[in-house]
Amino acid sequence: MSNPQAARIRQGDTRALARLATGIENRDREALDVLRELAPFTGHARTVGITGPPGSGKSTLVDALVAAIRRHGKTVAVLAIDPSSRTTGGAILGDRIRMQQHHADPGIFIRSMATRGQAGGLARSTADLVRLMDAAGKDYVLVETVGVGQAEIEISSLAQVTVVVLVPGMGDDIQAIKAGIMEIADIFVINKFDQPGAGRVEQELRAALLLAGGPKPPVLRTVATAGTGIGELLDEIDRLLAAAVPKPAAGAQTTSAAAIDHLGIAVQSLTETVPFYEAIGLRVGLRETVPQEKVNVAMLPTSDSRIELLEPAAPDSPISNFLAKRGPGLHHLALRVPDLNAAVERLKSSGARLLNEPRAGAGGHIYVFVHPASTGGVLLELIQESA
Repeated sequence: MSNPQAARIRQGDTRALARLATGIENRDREALDVLRELAPFTGHARTVGITGPPGSGKSTLVDALVAAIRRHGKTVAVLAIDPSSRTTGGAILGDRIRMQQHHADPGIFIRSMATRGQAGGLARSTADLVRLMDAAGKDYVLVETVGVGQAEIEISSLAQVTVVVLVPGMGDDIQAIKAGIMEIADIFVINKFDQPGAGRVEQELRAALLLAGGPKPPVLRTVATAGTGIGELLDEIDRLLAAAVPKPAAGAQTTSAAAIDHLGIAVQSLTETVPFYEAIGLRVGLRETVPQEKVNVAMLPTSDSRIELLEPAAPDSPISNFLAKRGPGLHHLALRVPDLNAAVERLKSSGARLLNEPRAGAGGHIYVFVHPASTGGVLLELIQESA
């Protein structure tokens, strides 16, 4: 990895992670370049949004969820979105007063972010920080929004699972926000269920869901201050994350069965070709040699995928043969699939011509190549999507 800061973050350096997060929030160009270099290491974290009206106990619920996640031996990052201070522009409720019991746990990273005037319940750089926490190796990223209302529903496009928190004593508030939350919630939580009126809130919510039609998100009961119901909530989150058709990862477009992972371009020389891509704003995120393919690879992350420049590492490399026959140019298209083994079995049963069995390649991913004769003329690489 060419950038020392990126390498330190991959090694678990919390101070480097905090510094880069600050740079990303400030839209510092060097920080954004480091984030692009880390792009190949994303796709692992489970992103969960926690939203709901002010006073619903979101922070207490997040605190209890963090403790439950750590009991399972998983790491977690919390991005707490707070209103901006009119004086400093920073978060009014900083992480200095949040979740102090976790400050000494290296498996937990907590970051308060100011909205800086951004509508929708999130800060402008929230999606970038989710990707950063993902690249840093966090198993879960919990995003707590400012609040929820008709306009504050952006969390649903960022999180893989969105939890909407309600509480007794809301009065007509459940009706006021109904149109928004009916669309974004994957799980409803009635927090402070030990207080009077909790049963009525649950009845009204279930009635509203019945009238709305469509999928019926589960409705769970919690008392976050006592830890009641938190284990069940985490189990439900994990169940949804493990569903056959999950929601997209942070910042991703609407998902399908497969997504473009990268374009492989055969070149005579990385030394001669890389400067062109750097001139248009791309940076090499990773260089490595893949011995079994006899190829040197330079990965250049883009916003949603990457370009892989492929240079022959030996005269008998497949890339050498490609260059001799066709010259430099597009060598293959790579798609990520949720279940590579299942895809391979389907291809074999359909008579498709596979060039190898699943094996590890550049970046450690598991892949299979499909012959152009079976794909309409393009060499296709299928890659196992990260767990």
